[in-house]
Amino acid sequence: MSSGAANGNDSKKFKGDIRSPGIPSRVVHVRKLPNDINEAEVISLGLPFGKVTNLLMLKGKNQAFLEMNTEESAQTMVSYYSSVTPVIRNHPVFMQYSNHKELKTDNSPNQVRAQAALQAVNAVQTGSMSMGSVDGGGSGNQSPVLRVIVENLFYPVTLDVLHQIFSKFGTVLKIITFTKNSQFQALVQYSDAMTAQHAKLSLDGQNIYNACCTLRISFSKLTSLNVKYNNDKSRDYTRPDLPSGDSQPSLDPQAMAATAFTAPGIISAAPYASAHGFPPAFAIQQAAGMLLFLKASTFLFLLVKILFNKKENALVQMADGTQAQLAMSHLNGQKLHGKSLRITLSKHTTVQLPREGHEDQGLTKDFSNSPLHRFKKPGSKNYSNIFPPSSTLHLSNIPPSVGEEDLKGLFRSSGATVKAFKFFQKDHKMALIQMGSVEEAIASLIEFHNHDLGESHHLRVSFSKSTI
Repeated sequence: MSSGAANGNDSKKFKGDIRSPGIPSRVVHVRKLPNDINEAEVISLGLPFGKVTNLLMLKGKNQAFLEMNTEESAQTMVSYYSSVTPVIRNHPVFMQYSNHKELKTDNSPNQVRAQAALQAVNAVQTGSMSMGSVDGGGSGNQSPVLRVIVENLFYPVTLDVLHQIFSKFGTVLKIITFTKNSQFQALVQYSDAMTAQHAKLSLDGQNIYNACCTLRISFSKLTSLNVKYNNDKSRDYTRPDLPSGDSQPSLDPQAMAATAFTAPGIISAAPYASAHGFPPAFAIQQAAGMLLFLKASTFLFLLVKILFNKKENALVQMADGTQAQLAMSHLNGQKLHGKSLRITLSKHTTVQLPREGHEDQGLTKDFSNSPLHRFKKPGSKNYSNIFPPSSTLHLSNIPPSVGEEDLKGLFRSSGATVKAFKFFQKDHKMALIQMGSVEEAIASLIEFHNHDLGESHHLRVSFSKSTI
């Protein structure tokens, strides 16, 4: 081994890598580790990418060096974590290639502990040691598949939100989401059981959002998931070629990356933090004539301001940062009157109402007391019915005198195509109506939400996850 290799005896003198970190090496330099870090947690960072062959801990400097079995494994690891910042004990950690090509093993106490940890991990990976001793119970090797139940579902939790959260602990291979016993659940498959164990220990009992959406995690009896479709319900990240299996197109890698980037209220440098710490306002481009659209939107917003000098832009203030994130993820890229909406978080945290006596040409409107809000009541079941735009609309508050042909005629009156219609079997106050396209459905929602149907009934229109 080269004399320049990092050595445990030099840990007190070692200053860390000071050169440019761009030259690949199978040794990875990990920085900004939490003070109470242990060897197993550092090793777990490398496990999804290959075998970890050596470890040097520099706890006094909150750093470590992780040696992978191949340079290719190290490259995959550094590349992955450059786009998905790993988090240990709520601390984001950072990594780069080391200028050392290998790590030297000696008999220092630090190195002895590191070698013991490596041997324990290798024993688990090869199946010669029960993981029951790790998780405090059970017997035999655990599955790399986790069963996740989301309790207190105050805000919707999407497959992409779960991917963001669980990717912090290693490479997620597959996810399947479903509802069982009126509970939103998911199956999450990692590349190995050790990573699943780490994720379970870190996430079980945590809240995705402040005081709600609590994760309850256990090991699944399944050892591998069979995913047939890549859509908003299931995803196999190793098979981007899979069909979507429904009308919703599968997300391409760029779209997935965009989703991960634009959701800091869900997971960021401090996961599980309240989304209320993020701006509740977002900016919309192509916003001329947007006021009615926002009035009819399925989110709890407070203020809207179309910019005076850029009337194709608007600021929208939501009730909190989570609602802003949700609106942005659902509406960004959607088409309205032939133009695509572009939505980003705003640097402004509030939308200012015009001062008394100042006219703003009707460009600012306060909706905080609007009777159309569906989400003022905390814990309302409406929160579980927030869906992205789809070609099928959910209609409610229909009076007994209004029939199928009346409603189909109403929606056709705006020039839209009605493909299908169906009353709810047990409740004719509600129905589903399928439009010719998502864009037509958006325009129809704008046009007919709150439409007066007579008999003191105003039609309620929202996007549906169901199809006819």
